[in-house]
Amino acid sequence: MAELRLDLIKNHLRPHKKELLIGGICLILVNILSVAIPMEVRDIVDDLKEGFTFSYVLNKSIWLVLLATLMGGVRLISRQLVFGVGRQVEVSLRQKLFDHMLGQDPGWVQTIGTGEVITRATSDLENIRRLLGFTILSLTNTLLAYTFTIPAMLAIDPLLTFFAISIYPVLLGTVGLFGGRMVKQRKKQQEALSLLSELIQEDLSGISAIKIYGQEKAEQKAFRKLNIKYRDSAINLARTASTLFPLLQGLSSISLLLLIAIGSGQLSTGSLTVGGLVALILYVERLVFPTALLGFTLNTFQLGQVSLERVEEILNHEPTIKDNDNSVNTDKTILGKLEAKSLSIRYEDSQREILKDLSFKINPGEIVALVGPVGCGKTTLARALGRMVNIEQGKLFLDDYDVTSLKIDQLRKNIALVPQEGYLFTETLTENIRYGNPEASINKVQDSAYEARMSDDIKGFPDGLNTLVGERGITLSGGQRQRTALSRALLVDSKIIVLDDALASVDNKTASAILQTIKNQFNKTVLLISHQLSAAASCDRILVMDDGKIIQEGTHQKLINKNGLYKSMWEREKAKEQIQSDD
Repeated sequence: MAELRLDLIKNHLRPHKKELLIGGICLILVNILSVAIPMEVRDIVDDLKEGFTFSYVLNKSIWLVLLATLMGGVRLISRQLVFGVGRQVEVSLRQKLFDHMLGQDPGWVQTIGTGEVITRATSDLENIRRLLGFTILSLTNTLLAYTFTIPAMLAIDPLLTFFAISIYPVLLGTVGLFGGRMVKQRKKQQEALSLLSELIQEDLSGISAIKIYGQEKAEQKAFRKLNIKYRDSAINLARTASTLFPLLQGLSSISLLLLIAIGSGQLSTGSLTVGGLVALILYVERLVFPTALLGFTLNTFQLGQVSLERVEEILNHEPTIKDNDNSVNTDKTILGKLEAKSLSIRYEDSQREILKDLSFKINPGEIVALVGPVGCGKTTLARALGRMVNIEQGKLFLDDYDVTSLKIDQLRKNIALVPQEGYLFTETLTENIRYGNPEASINKVQDSAYEARMSDDIKGFPDGLNTLVGERGITLSGGQRQRTALSRALLVDSKIIVLDDALASVDNKTASAILQTIKNQFNKTVLLISHQLSAAASCDRILVMDDGKIIQEGTHQKLINKNGLYKSMWEREKAKEQIQSDD
């Protein structure tokens, strides 16, 4: 798995070779200067033993300042370039993740959880940015620091160099001991944060249900439990880190003490100059920081790999519903005919068929109602028409085209599906209505709203079509939300409209008027899926469904004159209306 993650790291860095190359060259220059400056200090200190003049000190001071300034400038460039690569990868990966999620099946997105996806698109991407920015820079800098500094130290005094760096194997072993534990603790922290995000998202979306059933305390208790879990995971990680980093710094300081202790003896024998000892001290101090930082760097590296794996897990998930290699866009005008031939559908991990050998035909411009008991498969059929569920080839046709052979974009452009709960965005009414056709003129928006019987409602709003509908259309009534979603569908140039209980919150008279308007003025094929039999009665034909099969078909008049499911449903509805009128 580690090799796989390294391959992924290379894949993300490959487009930024130029920036990394220049950044690498800058890091090499920084490390050369970092070695050169202590050497200059050594020479200056040794020269001062022989005496000095003010001009000599001034010139050498200016020279050291220039070297230090140059080193700082080059270091700044290297950081900007390498850190910039991490930022660029973060932005492009976030866009790629968002684009990929939009192509996924709705059911899978809901299964994985919105909070989990948000965490991977935020916290995990930040970890990847650190992996491809800070970690790459830090590890490279540490490697270069050792590569350039150790030879310079050996050139001054091999014995002192040996004692100075003898402690570093112990230091690296300590890093390895703590590193694995920190990765596990960080992963638990990420998982706890995902659960918190998921609960917050769900509770904000379902705030009305929480209020209705008085479950505020229960949700507070659930949040408190997850919040404590996140706190504990964060404390455990902080405890490990607060133990590791001081320990690393302490171990690193031992090498400095060894250097001073042994070096003092060599000064007395004359085998080491004062300038040489000062230079060695500067070199050891130069290695202390990257070595002490190595634990954090390796932890960040491991954490970034975990986050990269979590993001790649989503990116590697292929939607089950997608265009085939042979999918086409037809140049012919779609007339609006629908036909099913022995259509059967079974959801994944289910043994039960939702639709069973279903066959029907709906002609262009025809208004057909689909009625039946709850759970008989009506909504599944609606989703199948828009390829929201998997269907076999040769089972469902738009005009004479197998829907599985058409590009999904073209199919959905010609079949407008209006669900019972049409999703509204936190935008104005205008933007919600023109969502499917962003370039539509305001006149067309007004016309579609009028045909969906929204005009009177809009006149009652203080800002008319510029009224903000709130999150999920919370400021609108159920009927207003449904008619806004219908206005959106009417504005799209589709030949077929599937109304999946999309007029449930509209009275029967208004529903019937809307259907006739769609037929007469828009010349669209309409499939009305509804429990409102009074609205269904005004349709050209009625398909009666039960247990995944169409068991009756015909006009309203024909069906009520024949014993069967439709007649019994009609009689129950009329009896219910009678009771309500008596009350």
